[in-house]
Amino acid sequence: MLIKIAKPSDLCESTVTPESTYLSRRRFMGGMVGLGAGLTLSGRVRASTDYSDVPDGDAPAWLQEKLDASRERVIVPDDPERDEIAPFDDASGYNNFYEFGSSKSDPARYAGNLDTQPWSVVVDGEVNNGGRLALEDIATPSRFEERIYRLRCVEAWSMVIPWLGIPLAAVIRRADPTSKARYVRFETLVDPEQMRGQRSSFSLIDWPYVEGLRLDEAMHPLTILALGMYGRELPNQNGAPLRLVVPWKYGFKSIKSIVRISLVEEQPVNSWQRIAPEEYGFYANVNPQVDHPRWSQATERRLPNSLFSPNTIDTLMFNGYADEVAELYAGMDLRKNF
Repeated sequence: MLIKIAKPSDLCESTVTPESTYLSRRRFMGGMVGLGAGLTLSGRVRASTDYSDVPDGDAPAWLQEKLDASRERVIVPDDPERDEIAPFDDASGYNNFYEFGSSKSDPARYAGNLDTQPWSVVVDGEVNNGGRLALEDIATPSRFEERIYRLRCVEAWSMVIPWLGIPLAAVIRRADPTSKARYVRFETLVDPEQMRGQRSSFSLIDWPYVEGLRLDEAMHPLTILALGMYGRELPNQNGAPLRLVVPWKYGFKSIKSIVRISLVEEQPVNSWQRIAPEEYGFYANVNPQVDHPRWSQATERRLPNSLFSPNTIDTLMFNGYADEVAELYAGMDLRKNF
């Protein structure tokens, strides 16, 4: 399975096109047909990655079997110098996961006791085939794929991570959305006993953590549900056992420890959008031309780095995936739809 390598976009900002133009039932059904036939993007595949230095996980038998059977090595970044995979220790030790605390080290320190087995996800809303599904029933019908993606945080740091997972589109297709479905809403687990950040009186988040995508974004071939990384299952601090990965958007869109996926008619209000709508919009597309109100988004600090080697690089439009996703936003004013 080959994925085209994205290049920086020269997309211009202009006037907004009515959402109905690109959210029509016809376009949605066309996307389902295209995805049903498999990815048709071009690109290159890399040989199997060596993860011998990554500590063993503790995956349940069904998941370990899927991980072991996955031999699809798909690389999206095409600049070896720029896009070297981050060491596992960096990817698993430097995280935002406010359910466990606000410090970057809190998730790795406190998430280890989160019980992720068994796990179930409610699929509901504007669907004909919903219900509460065991994680294995969501994952096993689909072939696992490895996707090596750039992760760009809104805080202007980044890293490159090899995820293992399944296309979100496959889960949506099996749910059989109704004609009213226009958005996908996600919720994270609420369990203050296990998630100490949810007990904090200093938290600004009204739990559960909520995220959302437009339906065509959710159905895009680059959008995946990750169950693993670095050849093993997800560590708890990285969103075990199920997280969203949308590589052209800022990292806070990739919600962790998902327990609900809802197909809805109205655009959901996301957690950070609710807290600070002037800073965090619904779309959250990586855009070096639109700064955060408190810092520039033109550059990023690629991890690993240090005080004497900050590893600062230019940020790419749509995080470097413009060739794949710019069409989704044709005609939109990206300063208003940020």
